[in-house]
Amino acid sequence: MAAAHTDPETALDTLIEAGAVDESDSGELTVTDDFQKVLALYHDIYGAVSNEEFYSTVGDIFNMPPDEAEVEVDKRGITREDVIAYLAAKSFLDIPVEQELLSVMASIIVELEPASSVPEGLFELRDSTFESFLEVNDEVVVTVWKRFCEPCDAMKAELDEIQARIPSAVAVAGVDGEAADDFCRTFDITSAPTVACFRDGTLVEKQSGLMSPDEVEEFVARVF
Repeated sequence: MAAAHTDPETALDTLIEAGAVDESDSGELTVTDDFQKVLALYHDIYGAVSNEEFYSTVGDIFNMPPDEAEVEVDKRGITREDVIAYLAAKSFLDIPVEQELLSVMASIIVELEPASSVPEGLFELRDSTFESFLEVNDEVVVTVWKRFCEPCDAMKAELDEIQARIPSAVAVAGVDGEAADDFCRTFDITSAPTVACFRDGTLVEKQSGLMSPDEVEEFVARVF
């Protein structure tokens, strides 16, 4: 979404001054926790919308009809992550910012994508890999996680016990619900944590909300 003639340094400085991006003494750039919360909110709103709604949103940004917006999306390679970052930056900043500068900010934010919400040690599925993973594994349990999610954190604290309750023949993986928009849209997953069971590449059943190890064991046993 970036405009070539807009200065990236100005965009970055604006993000740092606004508290959306933090620069360490060593020069490392990271998205701040406060801004991550805003990003998470916009992922919830726009991450899993239909293509028609997505084109309508892009049309609102560029002041054009949805059909023209679809052409613009293809022409400029605009992604959902770009649009989410653009809208989050516009919401977070408390000063008027020109569209072109916001576009450059969005590009910077996408490059500084926060760390995945999937717990370390759990195989992570992405939009580019989930279809092949579901194809090669007969039975799969996938948990969808998000940042700043208290039920997710509670389940992560018991993750070892939860995984121990899942049969060894069942493949286990995790999905970042704020990054794998195609996955969430395909299986109509809008909240986290969500545990989804697949057989032969097809979603059999899913359940959202905090689940104890006993509840996960009972759920998986009922499905498989």
